[in-house]
Amino acid sequence: LSKQNGIYQNTERGALLSSEHPETELPMVLHLNGLWESWGGLTETVRTGTNPKRKPVTERGKDSLKAFIGAMHVVGRTLSQEIADSYNLAPFKRLLDIGGATGTYTIAFLEKNPEMTAVLFDLPDVIPWAEERLEAQGLLERVECVAGDFYKDELPPGCDLVLLSAIIHQNSPEQNLALYRKIHRAILPGGTVLIRDHVMDPARTHPPQGTLFALNMLVNTEGGDTYTFDEIKEVLEEAGFGKVKLVREGEHMDCLVEAKRV
Repeated sequence: LSKQNGIYQNTERGALLSSEHPETELPMVLHLNGLWESWGGLTETVRTGTNPKRKPVTERGKDSLKAFIGAMHVVGRTLSQEIADSYNLAPFKRLLDIGGATGTYTIAFLEKNPEMTAVLFDLPDVIPWAEERLEAQGLLERVECVAGDFYKDELPPGCDLVLLSAIIHQNSPEQNLALYRKIHRAILPGGTVLIRDHVMDPARTHPPQGTLFALNMLVNTEGGDTYTFDEIKEVLEEAGFGKVKLVREGEHMDCLVEAKRV
């Protein structure tokens, strides 16, 4: 806060905590606050492998889910543009954004490639929030929003580019294998899977943010982790994908792994 002539007002930085600010960071603050209890079980989780305080965000109520989805937009606002600029999207006609939240990456990809259309796939409670953001960006007519749960449901078919943005770290290798197989059934022949996530070095100590994030997955998921390139490649190939490449390296969950349906 700042004070002038006896009146308090938000500073430029403090204004970001207002829900009315166009670049509000409030959802991230609310989401991190919701992780406090599960992190309190870190010691027991390390000792036993189980966190009795863990509660999935989908089971914490709609407000917690909305904070989580909003937090994903906060971290993706700038990064989505960087990813769209760094990857050649020109060859692709139709995107499937799995767990696409409110469409942050869908929007960035469609703005980069005006010829592309998209399918955004996420939980039923999330779809209205996605439609609201897409409509505000003037892109709703180019996006089909499909409600579903990628742990339980088959994926919409007919896309030549599938995006998994910050998804695989919340899954065990077995869960990722099941998801990759669903993608393999849904994607067009010759299509591309693009994974955005941390990619760890073989020693699993770099990037440091990925090491710390693995702890976050330990206390907040049943089997999630951050993975090395070889670990990601092995599971993709088991699901039937080939030509697996690390096409972008980074420090802040901005690595890209590409694989082809062969």
